[in-house]
Amino acid sequence: QVQLVESGGGLVQPGGSLRLSCVVSGSIFSIYSWEWYRQAAGKQRELVAMITGGGRLTYVDSVKGRFTISRDNAKNTVYLQMNSLTPEDTAVYYCHRRGYDDWGQGTQVTVSS
Repeated sequence: QVQLVESGGGLVQPGGSLRLSCVVSGSIFSIYSWEWYRQAAGKQRELVAMITGGGRLTYVDSVKGRFTISRDNAKNTVYLQMNSLTPEDTAVYYCHRRGYDDWGQGTQVTVSS
């Protein structure tokens, strides 16, 4: 059974940075594509970033140039570096294995002064 455990969320001021981590167990990590989603209060969950097994990256327009997704196959971990955060980035962030119903529990990111 695949388990995804996110960490790294918290409260940060506008303009600040956070790095989210998602540790994956129970799966051959390196061959899959991994995604970060977010869900703000009262809104639908949206795809934020994706990284394929081959390292191809995809971002939603609203985070391009500010967020960076990466992976460390040796640590079975996918990261989301978030810079220049704004209040609009406030949401619960989830890690997901693309193509499967495998989700983490989510980590709260709050951007507020």
